[in-house]
Amino acid sequence: MTTISKYSASGNDFVIFHAFDKKDRSQLAIELCNRQEGIGADGLIVLVPHKSLDFEWEFYNSDGSYAAMCGNGSRACAHYAYKMNLAPKNMKFLTGAGEISASIVPSKGTEAIEGNSNHRDMVLSELTPPDIQNREIVHNNKSWWLIDTGVPHLITFDADINNFDIEEARELRYKYNCNVNIASIINDSTIKVRTYERGVENETLACGTGMASAYYRALQENLVKKETLVLPKSDEKLYLGFENGTITFKGLVKATFTTTWN
Repeated sequence: MTTISKYSASGNDFVIFHAFDKKDRSQLAIELCNRQEGIGADGLIVLVPHKSLDFEWEFYNSDGSYAAMCGNGSRACAHYAYKMNLAPKNMKFLTGAGEISASIVPSKGTEAIEGNSNHRDMVLSELTPPDIQNREIVHNNKSWWLIDTGVPHLITFDADINNFDIEEARELRYKYNCNVNIASIINDSTIKVRTYERGVENETLACGTGMASAYYRALQENLVKKETLVLPKSDEKLYLGFENGTITFKGLVKATFTTTWN
């Protein structure tokens, strides 16, 4: 009997459970993530033991493909690990992109009210160090940067955040084998981001590593402050910062349900 939880982090949703062994669960991911015949999710996360860290994860996109990193997934699985007594409030775990840290943190003001309802808590994770791979890409007269924040992302700035050409995003996704984002700088402390995710092969309500990539490009171009509010398509509030060479990523996480499975 396996306990399975469904989580939402900024609109990204995940099926999560823990196991004692590592193995290929790509077909299981396809079945569980199917929105018509399964639980339905953007991805599957499986926590397995690790010798020196709190745990290790296996991460699969909804199409069964492997992903090295997922920002929202890192916050969701950290919450799951804490609630299931698999890790303390401050934890470290291994992803395909490397070791990361995550913490369950106190909420304040209206967030504290939200955080006390429906199993919502504020979770902060530190992503792997960002790597700018190309600043010189031009496509359809737009400037794109390719940045790896655990997985590769293309980012362009567009004043009209509603102007997201999915066909253009799909073309770029296959040309560069990456996720594709458009971002709008609202002011020096607020960014809006929309993301087309490979593995899901469509726009998602949020993408943590995508928001991190957009934030990091804006930070490098001195367009935003070090502490910045980032809003994905779901409009949930995410707070990004930059400390000691890594991007910090904080927002509410919600456990939507838990069930058992044979």
